[in-house]
Amino acid sequence: MPMTLATAVGSDDTGRLDQLPADLVAVFRRINAQNCPHLYNFHLHTTASDGQLSPETLVDQALDVGLIDFAITDHHSVEGYFAAQAWLSQLDFPCKPRLWPGIEITATLLDVEVHILGYGFNPHHPGLAPYLQGTAPTGTAATAQRVIQQLHQAGAITVLAHPARYKRPATELIPAAAKLGIAGVETYYAYGNPRPWTPTSETMDLVGGFAQRFGLLETCGTDTHGLNILQRI
Repeated sequence: MPMTLATAVGSDDTGRLDQLPADLVAVFRRINAQNCPHLYNFHLHTTASDGQLSPETLVDQALDVGLIDFAITDHHSVEGYFAAQAWLSQLDFPCKPRLWPGIEITATLLDVEVHILGYGFNPHHPGLAPYLQGTAPTGTAATAQRVIQQLHQAGAITVLAHPARYKRPATELIPAAAKLGIAGVETYYAYGNPRPWTPTSETMDLVGGFAQRFGLLETCGTDTHGLNILQRI
């Protein structure tokens, strides 16, 4: 029987889909190759980690592009999210996009380094403290199992970022992450930073196929580290 999110989490029900932010689950289910990244972009970095855009400038670009929903996913920090949320709340704009809490955490899965994204969580949850220090966690805190568990405890939707960028293939890493209860995969990702930004078709098909097999949500993001939210660099 194909593994789904419900069966993958086993006795730990903190990652069950029906316990995750329903509005955000609905957003992820609407994402496709046509509306990403001009309506949805869930992988963005600011100067709060290793990005070149200030949180405020990133928000301004999100408004200019016409994003509906987006998330700042700085490495091991939510300071960019707080700054962006404060700026967005001050702006007099008729149709503001929704900014969701986000983070990107370095973890170890199958003995290689991977990145796990978290969305829609309580940024003040005490279990996230080891992951908000501005640097990658170490020891037990760095295992993918622990990262996923702690993010779920904080109410997050967990996602394996860019599954085809690691030292082990996506065909191994996605099933392993699903077994640990991860909720989604970053299906729509542009490997190689093409211009204009376009999801890599063969990888999109591969990752999307695994998402269907394991009952995972699918997300999209440009992974911007530069000065334009529509490009990675």
